[in-house]
Amino acid sequence: MVARIIKGSSLSNTLNYNEHKVQQGVAECIHSANYAKDTEKLNFFDKLRRLEHQAALNENVKANSVHISLNFDSADQLDKEKLTAIADTYMQQIGFGSQPYLIYEHRDAGHKHIHIVTTNIQQNGRRIDMNNIGRNQSEKARKAIEQEFKLVPAEYHKQDQKQQHKQELVVSPKRVEYGKTETKRAIQNILDYVIRRYKYTSLPELNAVLKQYNVMADPGKEGSRIHKNGGLVYRVLDAGGSKIGVPIKASAFYNKPTLKTLEQLFPRNELLRQNYKIRVKNSIDLALIKPVSVPDLKELLRKEGIAMELRQNDQGLLYGITYVDHRNQCVFNGSDLGKQYSAKAIQECCLRQDHQPVQIEKLQQKIQQESNYQFVRNNLQHHLKDTPLKSGTVEEDFKLQGLQKAADLLTTLMKQEQVENQSLPEWIKRKKKKHRHRL
Repeated sequence: MVARIIKGSSLSNTLNYNEHKVQQGVAECIHSANYAKDTEKLNFFDKLRRLEHQAALNENVKANSVHISLNFDSADQLDKEKLTAIADTYMQQIGFGSQPYLIYEHRDAGHKHIHIVTTNIQQNGRRIDMNNIGRNQSEKARKAIEQEFKLVPAEYHKQDQKQQHKQELVVSPKRVEYGKTETKRAIQNILDYVIRRYKYTSLPELNAVLKQYNVMADPGKEGSRIHKNGGLVYRVLDAGGSKIGVPIKASAFYNKPTLKTLEQLFPRNELLRQNYKIRVKNSIDLALIKPVSVPDLKELLRKEGIAMELRQNDQGLLYGITYVDHRNQCVFNGSDLGKQYSAKAIQECCLRQDHQPVQIEKLQQKIQQESNYQFVRNNLQHHLKDTPLKSGTVEEDFKLQGLQKAADLLTTLMKQEQVENQSLPEWIKRKKKKHRHRL
């Protein structure tokens, strides 16, 4: 069993999320605790009023909403009665047994899981301390419940996830495929996963993550009405990254991921992501040790769990790079990591490395050429020192003396000199002149 606890500031949003799942037919409210009515007789307002009434007992507490999910292995055989018993036991052991709470069974994933909606304000108006509740009370309760109800331990999940981490990117929700799933529901699932997990500090950085799922947060073109009003809509993208379908306003989603809401997260995310810069930088540095092209670099980083999102203008020119570290769930603009990781620097580095094999080949040719010159020169110096020319040219004289290799090399070099519009090397001219003077 894996337990997750999320604190929030809106009981209505948390309840709406689960009730919306019920309306879609993928969830059911299977139990209510500490309510005056039986579960099947509760309507939406009954459920919300009970929670809000208790939360109002301490108006100084802003984060008064608690959303818990208990996730089970697919091998666990669990009916509604057993799920209810597990939830009641868990709530009792973490100190929420006397709180009003609602249990929802969700059926929108490949494994059994339940959601619990409650508040941390007690009947006496005091707040339940939730500092380290996940590490302390929840962890202790989880282990006890796994033994009591004979559930697959969470450690098995952790081992599987750790192994999977090494093999591929951690992408939990499925990518949106337009026309195959209900658009709003598909986008909502992705927003639920991305917005609260990833550490991004701007809308382009958030979009770098969302585009991995074929979704985009669109503030509208500059000068448009939506842009002037600070609005935001969410769109589905096709396989080529083009917008498709009807946009949906941010305010239409239950968690209200508006531009104003997102901007409030940016400063916090800036602090949270600092410790993860070094992994991204090291991964890029290691990938650039060998000559690579930009597509090669992108693939190498993908294997390390880092997506490289390229931003190009209408002419196809690269003007920005964003790195998405899926393992640590952090997003960095290239220039935020340093100048050498910006779009311009990466492009120039890959371009230099693309040409590097040609440069190496030219260097090898130059070395060989210099070696050939040295060989001929040594033979010329030795030959002209004591022996007069027996023919009209140095090459022919070499042939007569049996130095065929030197003659062939000299002929090759002379042809190269003519192609490059250069005259006979000065040191050969000087040798020929001196020898003629002797004659």
